[in-house]
Amino acid sequence: MDRMLAEVRAAFAGWPEAARFLADWPKVSELRACEASALPVCRWLAAMRGGPGTQAVLAEVQRLAGRLAWRQTYGAADFGDAFLQGYGWSEFIGLRGPVASERIACGVLLLGPGVTYPPHAHQAEELYLPISGGAEWQRGDAEFACVPVGQAIYHHSWMAHAMRTGAEPLAALYLWRGGDLAAKSVILPG
Repeated sequence: MDRMLAEVRAAFAGWPEAARFLADWPKVSELRACEASALPVCRWLAAMRGGPGTQAVLAEVQRLAGRLAWRQTYGAADFGDAFLQGYGWSEFIGLRGPVASERIACGVLLLGPGVTYPPHAHQAEELYLPISGGAEWQRGDAEFACVPVGQAIYHHSWMAHAMRTGAEPLAALYLWRGGDLAAKSVILPG
């Protein structure tokens, strides 16, 4: 876990938007027990390839994937069963991850091919860093736009945002800061 956390921190370190998040990065004194679990979306992880600057962190996520607790915030009533087959996340740092923190949450989001994560918003400010795959991202009222692997995407508190994948699955690191770090996002009309 130490090696993966070092790679995650290093991946974000080059982005000015990450400075406030990384200032709250916890010291790892001991790990909290988190029962490993898998989700259908995990089937794409092993075949993913990183891009410039993301290969090392992706390799660490792949190496530890079977020991991580993969979760879903939503249920079938929110977006349907098909969405759940291609959606999941694992928290490394935060209220639920192996490294305890009440100040930030950090983990990885997986979206399978052909998945739309509908418009949503939350109190926490958020920074995403795609580490594998292709996706289009929507911020506020803007149109969907391609964001390459290795390019950070910042969402301020309550900013509407959405993502969609095409033929490739997506793996994206995330950092959350402020507000209730375990809060379910507010789903917005699309």
